[in-house]
Order: sequence, then structure tokens, then C-alpha cells
Amino acid sequence: MLLPLLALALKATSLSWAAYWTIISSPRALSSYRVTLTGALIATVWNAIYGLLMAWVLVRYAFSGRRLLDALMDLPMALPTAVAGIALTTLFAPKGWFGHLLSPLGIKVAYTQLGIGIAMAFTSAPFVVRTVQPVLEEIEPEIEEAARTLGAGSLTILWRILWPAIFPAFLAGCALSFARSLGEFGAVIFIAGNLPLKTEITALLTLIRLEEFDYPAATAIASVLLIAAFLMLALTNAVQLYSLRHGEHSR
Repeated sequence: MLLPLLALALKATSLSWAAYWTIISSPRALSSYRVTLTGALIATVWNAIYGLLMAWVLVRYAFSGRRLLDALMDLPMALPTAVAGIALTTLFAPKGWFGHLLSPLGIKVAYTQLGIGIAMAFTSAPFVVRTVQPVLEEIEPEIEEAARTLGAGSLTILWRILWPAIFPAFLAGCALSFARSLGEFGAVIFIAGNLPLKTEITALLTLIRLEEFDYPAATAIASVLLIAAFLMLALTNAVQLYSLRHGEHSR
């Protein structure tokens, strides 16, 4: 892992600060950051809600087809992202299965920011589910039963007992989902339309610079995503550490 990151850093540092800033602050680069970050935020918010609910359903409820549903949670990780992108584009195109239902409502998904967010959400969906699910499985039912005998209601148990236990894992899953979305490429380029200054993501702009043999510009733009991912993970680790220490002091 360190070797390619080191190569990226060394290539980026070959530029002067003025040249580096000119590349990463160009209108096209800034637009790609906006598109990428907005899509990643849409995906992370969706996955935070969907992943938490899905983990709860898989752990707390027994129903026919639960094993199949549990297995399907890993499908986005196994499916090639290009295949996912083509499938999503086909579904949400104006004449697709979902697209033709949304078009009369004035909702356009394919070749828009919303489509980018949906593609990112699909490919990063397993992270929240798979980080929260094991924690929920480890919480012993006796803890909730003891709380109920002491007069705690369902909301109190959820907020004071369950949520502190799953919060670090939930936060880690959201951070991984966000970081995964930042670097998503295959699923996005098919549904995005890739219009410069409108629906062009940073990963695609990096590839374009590589195809132009402008390696310093490609590494400079890629370093922005790398820094953003590292900052996100560092902030998440700090919040997790604080949460764990606060929980220990509370106990």
C-alpha cells in the first residue's frame, strides 16, 4: 500500500507549489471536486440510514429469505463496477424500467448528480451493513431485558444502550462508505454523462490527464482525493476514540 502512495506523493512534489495550486484550483478541477463530494455525501447519507436499518432487520428478525437477503448485501462488492454502472444506467435512463416512471414526475436520474450519488451508494452499500451487523449480533438480549425490568422504554433502550454500543462501528462504516465513494469510477462514468464542469468526477479527470500524458497534473488532482480520504478517516478515528473513552468514563 505504501509504495504506490509514496510514488504518488513523490510525483506530486515534483511540481512547484504555484504549479500544483494552479492545477488543483482550475475551474474544471474544482467542479470535479464538487461533483465527487456531493455524490459521496448523497451516498453516505443514504447508506447510513439504509445500512443501519438493514443490519437491524438481518439481526433482529427471522423471516423466510433472510439468508438470501443477507447474501445479497455483498453483491455490490462482488459485481464488477462497470457492470453495475451499465445496469443502473439502463434502469434509470429516460426509457428504462425506473426512468420512465420518474420522467413524468420531472425527476431525471441518468446523467445527473443524483445518478452519480445512486451509483456511489450502490457500490458502497455493504460497508455500513457489514460493520454494524456483527456488533448488533454480539449485544446480549439479557442487557435489554434487564433495562426493561428497570422501567426503560424502547426508545430509552435504543438511545442509552444500543446506540452507544454500535456508534463506533456505524461511524466506521459511514467513513468507509464515503471514502469508497470518493474513489468510485466504473459504476459512475456510465451513469454520469461525464460532462466537464457539470457531471465529471475527479477520478475521470485524473484518467483524462493520464491519457494526455500529463502525469504531474494527474498526480496533483489524485492527491486531492487522497488527502480528502485520509482526513476523513483520521477524523473518524478521532471521533471513535473519543466515543470509546467517553463510554468507558461513563461506565
